[in-house]
Amino acid sequence: MSNDDARDHEPADAPSPGASQTISGIGSDYYTEEIHGPLEYFTIDAFELAEGETIRELEIAYATFGELNDAKDNAILFPHMYSGTSKDMEMYVGEGLALDPSEYFIILPNQIGNGLSTSPHNVGGPMGQGDFPDIRISDDIRAQHRLVTEKFRIEELQLVLGWSMGAQQTYEWAVRYPEMVRRAAPIGGTARNPVLSGLLVDALIMALETDPNWDDGYYENQRDLRRGLRHHARIWALMGTSAELWREESWRDAGFSSLDDFLFNLWDNWFLPMDPNDLRCMAWKWKHADVGRITDGDLAAALDRIEAKTYVMPFEKDYVFPVADCQREAEMISDSEFHPIPSPWGHFGMFGFDPSDFEFIDERLGELLAEPV
Repeated sequence: MSNDDARDHEPADAPSPGASQTISGIGSDYYTEEIHGPLEYFTIDAFELAEGETIRELEIAYATFGELNDAKDNAILFPHMYSGTSKDMEMYVGEGLALDPSEYFIILPNQIGNGLSTSPHNVGGPMGQGDFPDIRISDDIRAQHRLVTEKFRIEELQLVLGWSMGAQQTYEWAVRYPEMVRRAAPIGGTARNPVLSGLLVDALIMALETDPNWDDGYYENQRDLRRGLRHHARIWALMGTSAELWREESWRDAGFSSLDDFLFNLWDNWFLPMDPNDLRCMAWKWKHADVGRITDGDLAAALDRIEAKTYVMPFEKDYVFPVADCQREAEMISDSEFHPIPSPWGHFGMFGFDPSDFEFIDERLGELLAEPV
């Protein structure tokens, strides 16, 4: 550079681009609208997390069905489970079903860290991959609350429901914003994560982190962690079902021709496309779910805050969120009913591999929505 060129150089009005502008996330063929359907995005400029860090330009991906009426009093919120997206619960939305879009405006938000909303694999800068901060269920619900109230100007929700981690989110909504939630349906999940469920989370995370290509979460391609993802899938095959399912080979009724077919075309097929850091993010928040944090650790006091008519709906043979834990919490809610779901599919009964499971859940949801509140 000549002296003349140096003299022509103008002072910059900002510092050099930092990591947030020069480091991008890693690609994924799985977390796309082609796979998960059309989405909208709600952006929060600076979102402070419960653990103290701040995510800049947090994006919450969501899908909606139906139309919000003029009174804005026909809204339902339906968050999803671990490893899932809004797409996975759409099976419960449809004309003639309890969640009928011709009657209700149904919002399906995606969790922080699920791959579609801001997540370890898709965020750039200093928070990407293994550096992504710990997220709590309360972070999701505070972000969803802003979506509901700022984007749609909704002041009450006719129903909040969800399965597994969706149930954890349902409880957090009903405890944190009791004046907004008219009805609640936690399905196959608890308000405080049980010890057994926490041990399952530890095993799932260990399956991922002991893959030889984990590299502290700084891998370049999730496909390199196929072994860890398969171990993760096998743990779910064991804990996500029931002894009866294996003993009676009830999986054959769902169209699987052999044990290998069942293991590969359900469990491996489900988990292998996913990003391990995204799974780890969701798993950590699942393990640490506890509405008692709102009331200084007092679970009974937290559940006593719930004003919603509540149907607690565990799966009878669920190893992940045992029916006894769900019943104990139901007894702490002033206006609750207990409706166990009789299914050999255990925790994964929500997917309706046995059509009677789907019908049972849909019927209970219809009854709950018909309850005067």
